[in-house]
Amino acid sequence: MASPERNKKILLDMVKQPSNDHCADCGAPEPDWASYKLGVFVCVNCSGTHRDFPAISQIKSIRLDFWDDSLVEFMKTRGNAAVNAFYEKCVPPFYYRPQEKDCVVLKDQWIRAKYERREFTGENNSLQQVYSSGLYEGILWKKGKDNKQFLKRRFLLSETDFTLRYFTKEDSKKPKAVISMKDLNAVFQPEKIGHAHGLQISYLEEEQTRNLFVYHDNSQEIVSCFNAIRATRFAYLKKVDPNARECDLVPLITRSSIKEGYMEKTGPTQWETFKKRWFVLNLTDRKMSYFKTSLDALELGAVFIGTEVHGYSVREVQPKGNRSGRWRFGVTLETPDRQFVFLCDQEQDQREWIEAFKLVISQPMLPQHYNSMKTIHCSPCLQYTSSMRLMIIINVVNDKKLYF
Repeated sequence: MASPERNKKILLDMVKQPSNDHCADCGAPEPDWASYKLGVFVCVNCSGTHRDFPAISQIKSIRLDFWDDSLVEFMKTRGNAAVNAFYEKCVPPFYYRPQEKDCVVLKDQWIRAKYERREFTGENNSLQQVYSSGLYEGILWKKGKDNKQFLKRRFLLSETDFTLRYFTKEDSKKPKAVISMKDLNAVFQPEKIGHAHGLQISYLEEEQTRNLFVYHDNSQEIVSCFNAIRATRFAYLKKVDPNARECDLVPLITRSSIKEGYMEKTGPTQWETFKKRWFVLNLTDRKMSYFKTSLDALELGAVFIGTEVHGYSVREVQPKGNRSGRWRFGVTLETPDRQFVFLCDQEQDQREWIEAFKLVISQPMLPQHYNSMKTIHCSPCLQYTSSMRLMIIINVVNDKKLYF
């Protein structure tokens, strides 16, 4: 007869072992659930997807559910390391492996690809062709540049010339845009876009960030599109630096911002009225961009963030005067050229922005960052040049108000 307490203790001891102490699918620490059909320990979030295919995976709580001796013995013969060695044997290096904080669609499709479709066991390599063949074509819903309406657009991704094209009509031969893989980035943004499968594609156009917001109703299709972009971008990086190690290139394929959200900003003289803007801070290129709204297609301006040695610092500040609205939690960013003052709605936002700035400032600059210092431009809102100082003095003498 099974001893519930003994079996529970065995499972709790097993889940403390290396590799078992993190979710087999997303890496979340201290998993409390297990698939007794596959033999892996998973977190509560990933367990939900496992429940969707009971013929392949069946879930129990290692703390709350009853475990037969036979199930515990089966778990002892498996474990996360052994199971993943089989189900993840042939994962392409560019394929995105979701982490604990990634969106649902990425984790859901990763789990289904692993266990349900068995894409990475070596048995069904043909299933990888949709995103690894060097050519991807599909129809996505794309947000209009100047409105909130999403319209169907045909997208064509080619490894031959390392470009992503999109067309306003499905049968059109002339693309609306041709986007180089050189500066392209793709990241899932479901909350921002307002769709569970929302994908943001960003690129540089004349040194200015441009955003495309797209989605597809089919979760497998949008994740395949995302990994096709990563595959093409990975091929581009290998061509640019053929001697680089794969492990060094993979982190450069796509990137997520370390912090983004609304803050209020003022102009370079700090006399102007504060205006609400959407800010995005990236660690990889040490760049903070800002937009009028979270779904704007075009960047209004950007600022490069160097290290403390180069004259960059950040601190908390209290706003002065009545130029600001209701937001009272200030952040001051010092750069060699000027001082930036931002206001946050909540104290928590203020702390998070300060920590994010400190993280960027604390990281050593790489050779490519020195080039970025020259190429990252600032709009008049963020750039304070000698000619602007002269213009401001003239306007003050003439008793004029300035608006940026």
